[in-house]
Amino acid sequence: MMDIKLFIDADDDVRLIRRLRRDLIERGRSVDSMLRQYEESVRPMHMQFVEPSKRYADLIIPEGGHNAVAIDVVKTKIRELLRERGAKPVSAT
Repeated sequence: MMDIKLFIDADDDVRLIRRLRRDLIERGRSVDSMLRQYEESVRPMHMQFVEPSKRYADLIIPEGGHNAVAIDVVKTKIRELLRERGAKPVSAT
C-alpha cells in the first residue's frame, strides 16, 4: 500500500549508548563483553550492511527519529496515501 523507504539515522555514539544501556539493564551483560561485541561484530556489520542501505531511502530522518519536522512529513504523506485509497486514517498517540 505504501512504498516509502525510510532510513532513521542516528549518530554512532547515540547508537552505542542506547545499546550499552539496553544490554546492561535488560541483559545483565558486562561493559567489556558489550564493547568487544560492538567492535568485533556490531560496528563492522553496520558499516557493511546498514549504512550503505541509506542511499536507497526515499527519506532519511536525522537525529535518530527525534526530528519533529521529518516525522510530520512522514505522517502527512501516510495520511495522504490513506486518503487516496479511501482508508480510514489511524490517529497517532
